[in-house]
Amino acid sequence: MSMPATSKTNAPAQDYFAIFGLPRKLWMERDALEQKYLQLSWKLHPDNFVNATEEERERSLRRSSELNDAYRTLKDSIHRTEYLLKLHGAEIGEEHSGKDRRKGEMGASRAPADLLEEVFDLNMQLEEMRMARASGEDDPALAKSLSDAKAKFEGLQAEVDDELRAQWTAWDNGNDAARQAAQKTMVALLDRRRYLSSLVREVNETMGAI
Repeated sequence: MSMPATSKTNAPAQDYFAIFGLPRKLWMERDALEQKYLQLSWKLHPDNFVNATEEERERSLRRSSELNDAYRTLKDSIHRTEYLLKLHGAEIGEEHSGKDRRKGEMGASRAPADLLEEVFDLNMQLEEMRMARASGEDDPALAKSLSDAKAKFEGLQAEVDDELRAQWTAWDNGNDAARQAAQKTMVALLDRRRYLSSLVREVNETMGAI
């Protein structure tokens, strides 16, 4: 199936999916991926290259490193989605996400429209907590409010994950038009997820959570 002109492939000769002999699809059996990883890892184990030349050993180490990178990417559903969409020309990442951090705040002007008010309130509460911590004070009510906000953002993040999975089928089984629409939707969802993750991280950092 040919991809639409707006989704040009920027893949290397052998991408992460090709390393495992897998088709470029978002739905993936983790057990099957792990089995292939273990088989390939064994073939590249240093014990198998004891009598090899220096060049062969170096090549096996490079392939092993590439294999590990590929496995870490593909086994994680979000990383896998980002990776596959990037292969097809999608612009994904911090530089494209609209995240704006100035003076230690999450940029409210960059927040999704439905979160503007909540992000504004969160920034105020985070600043209050920083001031309280700096002066050695304890504010249980404020800590509870921030904890509740964190839980809500984590819930919204879980909703995004469900919506992403719903788009996988359209990508894996759809025609060019369906894939193009799914890609656009997933890029927006990943952008939202990244922003929500940054909100959760901001609360954790301010509260001193690990």
